[in-house]
Amino acid sequence: MSDTVTLAVVLIPALIVSIVFHEVAHGWTARMLGDPTAHEQRRLSLNPIRHVDPVGTLLLPGFMLAVSGPVFGWAKPVPVVKERLRNPRFGMMAVAAAGPATNLVLALLGAIVLGMVGLGNVETGSLLANGLFYFLLINVFLAFFNLLPIPPFDGSHIVEGLLSPSLAKGYEKLRPFGMLLFIGLIALTWFAPQLGLIEKLVGPPVDWAMERLYAVARLFGG
Repeated sequence: MSDTVTLAVVLIPALIVSIVFHEVAHGWTARMLGDPTAHEQRRLSLNPIRHVDPVGTLLLPGFMLAVSGPVFGWAKPVPVVKERLRNPRFGMMAVAAAGPATNLVLALLGAIVLGMVGLGNVETGSLLANGLFYFLLINVFLAFFNLLPIPPFDGSHIVEGLLSPSLAKGYEKLRPFGMLLFIGLIALTWFAPQLGLIEKLVGPPVDWAMERLYAVARLFGG
């Protein structure tokens, strides 16, 4: 139990920061491209209270951590009105890409700090070093997981923008089923771990990125 509590102490704050910055990045990008909806609804704030979804940001990750399941989470989506963007097709692609890009920037900054703290301290159980390690891992995972080309993930908006109008219209019909697809993905990951679904889809780019971030950390660690 003490190990679980310690893990939660470093994992949950890292998850909240990563998700909040991800969502705010969507809103700021939308505002710059013509849609002020997030600003009007006071969602362009780093105050977690404005973004935290009680179930998706706190209860679900905490429960999954307690039962040793796959840790997933989400924040309240920042509102974006496609029709208010100056160029809806390009705008939605840019807004979608802003979230994962922000997570990768956060991971890079975290790697620099981890290098200064000392990579070796992760193995010795340092709370700060382990917190930074999970901060890197969460941000990299969020970036690539959200780039999956299935609704409601950011990757689906990018793919939709790249498709021809006729194909995009057909692809958009999957959106009402997005939450069911997400829940199904979680269920398969938890109840059929032998499939290694998430590992196969997201594992390779996450491993690739983490290796590069470790290289950055070593560079700044002297």
